[in-house]
Amino acid sequence: KGAYGSPRMVRELRARGFRVSKTRGERLRRQHGIRGRHQRRHKATTDARHGVPVAGNLLARDFTPSGPNQVWSADITYPWTDEGWRYLAIVPDLFNREVVGWSLKPRMAADIVTDALTMAWFRRKPAPGLLHHSDRGSQYASQVFQETLTEYGMVCSMSRKGNCWDHAPTESWFNSFKHERVFGERFATREAMKATAFEYIEVFDNRKRLHSTLEYTSPVQFLKDWIGTQWGEKQVA
Repeated sequence: KGAYGSPRMVRELRARGFRVSKTRGERLRRQHGIRGRHQRRHKATTDARHGVPVAGNLLARDFTPSGPNQVWSADITYPWTDEGWRYLAIVPDLFNREVVGWSLKPRMAADIVTDALTMAWFRRKPAPGLLHHSDRGSQYASQVFQETLTEYGMVCSMSRKGNCWDHAPTESWFNSFKHERVFGERFATREAMKATAFEYIEVFDNRKRLHSTLEYTSPVQFLKDWIGTQWGEKQVA
């Protein structure tokens, strides 16, 4: 589906047992007219023009926690369908970049981010003290969302005003989703977009997609390998 460029394609072929160099991989792609989807310019979607209190940037661009359920990030994007906008909120664990919670709704209200967070909490049940990082959007600053964070024992962190680099991994995830599944496609219904989001998150990205930040493994496999390493160290000890 045009998701992989040459580096990931070569690693995928090697993982499937094919002997292929980077040069040969690039040549075969050109020969068969295989190209990745083109990137588009980023468009800011955050509306921080509200009078609700915001949190400080506690994360400070430290995107490499030492283990799972230490730092979660969050953001919202909105892909278009013939039936109107569809708003997608995600909650990735920055340790293995797995989207542990997500929500897709026709409105960009506080319930979309609360539902995504609730899904993530039920899936992982993290211990109190987890750092939750987002932008300063009104949904994340809302009373209902802040109360949910408190209920789950999470610490709130927010990016600085107008600084998308403060939550770069989540922005990068949205770029990949749009480039690999959305751009160049037409979605006749909101249900079609929901099906695409489910396939990308639950089937492809979390379980199959090779992430360069994870040494070209999938998020689920990266976490499994880490758990295996921790268990092995305990056995030795």
